[in-house]
Amino acid sequence: MSPLSSNDLERIFEKLDKNGDGQVSLEELNWLLERIGVQFSLQELESLVGKPCLDFDEFLVFYKSISTPHSNDGTDGHGDGSAGDLHEDDDSDLVKAFNVFDMNGDGYISCQELESVLRRLGVMEENSSRDCRTMIHVYDTNLDGLLDFQEFKHMMLHSTSS
Repeated sequence: MSPLSSNDLERIFEKLDKNGDGQVSLEELNWLLERIGVQFSLQELESLVGKPCLDFDEFLVFYKSISTPHSNDGTDGHGDGSAGDLHEDDDSDLVKAFNVFDMNGDGYISCQELESVLRRLGVMEENSSRDCRTMIHVYDTNLDGLLDFQEFKHMMLHSTSS
């Protein structure tokens, strides 16, 4: 169960493409990132994206690059189960994503917070809190109705591999 399906991503792309030219400019992409609480300068975003505009396929690649954990080929030589900097980077990205959803900073993602962020992304319609409760319930291992960081991490790692 992925929080953002290809249909969701297509709707987001169409909403971002304010001028309807089939391209999302850095300004349009930055508008979305600011709405979900991620701050980049246009120069930072351009160095991350590598070009001034993205078509839908490039937008999908960009989304996957920022949402998919980097694969480890098993050649890190640790042998003790630690993956060194690779997993630290992944966790750092996940912490940033978690903080976007944890709007009140209490260390948990509630149904209301999840719904609010997904609505701002244009993925969630009005009166869809049941969908958020379902998403949370699937990964809420302690059944408290909230996602802590470990539950969120499991959800994100599971959703990107399915």
